Amino acid sequence: MERLFIMVPVFNEALNIATLFEAFVKLRAELEGRFSLQYVLIDDGSDDETVVTARQKAGDLDLVILNHRENIGPGAAFATGFAYLAQNMREQDWIITMEGDNTSRYELIKQMLTRSQEGFDIVLASPYMYGGGIKINDNHFLRKVLSIGANLVVKDLLGIQGILTVSSFFRLYRAKALINMQRVFGPRVLERTGFESMVEMVMKITMLKISLSEVAMELDSSLRKGKSKMKFLRTIKGYLVLWHYKKKWMKKLENSKL
Repeated sequence: MERLFIMVPVFNEALNIATLFEAFVKLRAELEGRFSLQYVLIDDGSDDETVVTARQKAGDLDLVILNHRENIGPGAAFATGFAYLAQNMREQDWIITMEGDNTSRYELIKQMLTRSQEGFDIVLASPYMYGGGIKINDNHFLRKVLSIGANLVVKDLLGIQGILTVSSFFRLYRAKALINMQRVFGPRVLERTGFESMVEMVMKITMLKISLSEVAMELDSSLRKGKSKMKFLRTIKGYLVLWHYKKKWMKKLENSKL
């Protein structure tokens, strides 16, 4: 049976964990018989009850918790998760990465898996596709406008074409494609520790010419309890820094072909 790893970085998400694990239980029931599911939670130095609550709510789910002693950033959490997968996944397996604040809708996973059957190795959930959208309260309207603008600017600066979203955590990976990325960029895949790491991932996907598709998603921030962990200006700065890493990563790719 194929395995499906659900990988979620978390930082101080105690208020969201119960709902997240309710979704995990529903997902297991829906995919039972097709996949064996393992849930990989990477705790990025939480100082609340995130880990305790996760263990309480896990029940009989196959749960692995990886811990950082201090908060480093979501990119570092994903890198820790990818390093774990390097030791545990097989080429025929699948990996879903999700937000830990319930803004990733697990209901889309079936659709993402269907899209993968069309031959795509990686499928992104995109609020910018027709049929998707961003539902956000009025107090955060400016953040929405800046987010859309930043998405466009980043794609233009970094030469990423044909993709509508580059920053979402919610993604499906064919394990074989991820293994190929690890052969070039190392088991952790990612170098950047902040939210810009998701753009770094898309850059490396396109460098390797891995097949990529998207499905529409409505991003609803009202499903999140507590504030977003993203620091907008810091993230924009992180995006711009990626430009300086591009040649370095291209060199790694060239050396891997020697």
